[in-house]
Amino acid sequence: MSSGVFLDLASLHASDLDLSGLRGLLDDWREYPATRAEHRLQHIGGAEVVVTNKVVLDAGVLRAASRLRLVCLTATGTNNVDLEAAAGRGITVCNVRAYATDSVAQHVMALILAHHTRLLQYDAAVKRGDWSRSSQFCLLDYPVRELSGMTLGVVGYGELGRAVARLAGAFGMRVRVAQRPGGPARADRVPLDTLLREVDVLSLHVPLADNTRGLIDARRLALMQPHALLVNTARGAVVDNAALAEALRAGRLGGAALDVLDQEPPPLDHPLLAPDLPNLILTPHTAWAGRQARQNVVDQTVANIRAWLAGRPRNRVTA
Repeated sequence: MSSGVFLDLASLHASDLDLSGLRGLLDDWREYPATRAEHRLQHIGGAEVVVTNKVVLDAGVLRAASRLRLVCLTATGTNNVDLEAAAGRGITVCNVRAYATDSVAQHVMALILAHHTRLLQYDAAVKRGDWSRSSQFCLLDYPVRELSGMTLGVVGYGELGRAVARLAGAFGMRVRVAQRPGGPARADRVPLDTLLREVDVLSLHVPLADNTRGLIDARRLALMQPHALLVNTARGAVVDNAALAEALRAGRLGGAALDVLDQEPPPLDHPLLAPDLPNLILTPHTAWAGRQARQNVVDQTVANIRAWLAGRPRNRVTA
């Protein structure tokens, strides 16, 4: 008898999704909206298959879950699972891939456009009556810039980085790609420190790993041009959040547009939630969350479980 559990279904906001394929796969299937750390083993119970998005499965949990054989991540990143411990126990770990390409890419462009068209500032100005009190037909209080001719720097040129580059090209932006952090030099890549000095917009698309944590720190922020925009839809800790707050406050950076922070959800006293930060756009980790993208997550998870049941695991991230 096969058994499985989804530890944090609410993370997919599943009310508008078709879950029938997932719910019919195993003999015994349980779902929890969320799972607190102290309830992980209780919720896993005797399950052979665990599906999780953000619930951390560390070595202790993996050792204690004696019947666990498959972990399905409803994300591409694997930093919430101790992969070494899973491999040591013979637990297969699979992720989902290329599920939110369109959703993330359009969100990145929305952030870039919102910043350069001053969309939020003009919306607020109209709502507080500035347009109604204007002496002419339009407001010109905030300078608008066209994207055509700007240089976009992409850090992380995988599925998402390439998709953003394609859209940016349609707006007439010139795209330059950073050399992979810690990777070998390539003729078609630019060293990161060199790239930072050249870009009008920097867009981050790298996973969170030892060599990317704090990648954009105070030193590297200081290399960027004072009009440049930093966009992060990757992982919050890729950027030194406190250093970014200081750069914005001091006017050393043109702006930042972020969908991720280093703590999620952020505490109310998070440095990037301070009310005095100029030219900062924040969205609550929703770049990935298009309806089709979330359905893709479910469908790929179903495919991963089916393949594992057939003895041919797919999207495997453990040896």
